[in-house]
Amino acid sequence: MLYLWVKALHVVFVVSWFAGLFYLPRLFVYHADAADAASDVRFQLMERRLFALMTLAALLAAFFGLALVWLVPGLLAQAWLEAKLVLVAGLVVYHIWCYRLLSRFRDSSNRRTGRWYRWFNEIPTLLLFGIVVLAILKPL
Repeated sequence: MLYLWVKALHVVFVVSWFAGLFYLPRLFVYHADAADAASDVRFQLMERRLFALMTLAALLAAFFGLALVWLVPGLLAQAWLEAKLVLVAGLVVYHIWCYRLLSRFRDSSNRRTGRWYRWFNEIPTLLLFGIVVLAILKPL
C-alpha cells in the first residue's frame, strides 16, 4: 500500500512539474512579443513565481521517484527505467535551460523571438511521450 501512495505522489508531482515546463516557455513567447515596460515587469514576476513552483514540483517528483526505487530496488535493473531516467535527465537540462532563458529576460538580454520560444516549447512534449511510453509499456 505504501508503494502505491508513493507512486501516486510521484505522478502528481511529475504532472505539476510538466505543467510548469509547458507553461513557462509559453510565458516566454508572450514576454518576447511584449513591447511595454509594464508587461515586461508583469511577465518577469509570473516567470519567477512559476519557476519556483515548478522547481519545487521537480524536487518532489525526484524525491518520490527515489522513494519508489528505495521501496523496490529491483527497478534499477530494468532497462526501461534506465531509458526513462535518461529522458528525465533531458528534462532536468531543459529545466536549467529555462532558468537561463528566464535570467536573460530578467537582465533584459533576451535575443530570441516568440517564434523560437514556440518551437522550444515542444521539447518537453517529446520527452513526455517517451517517458510515458517507457513507464507504461516497459518495452525494454
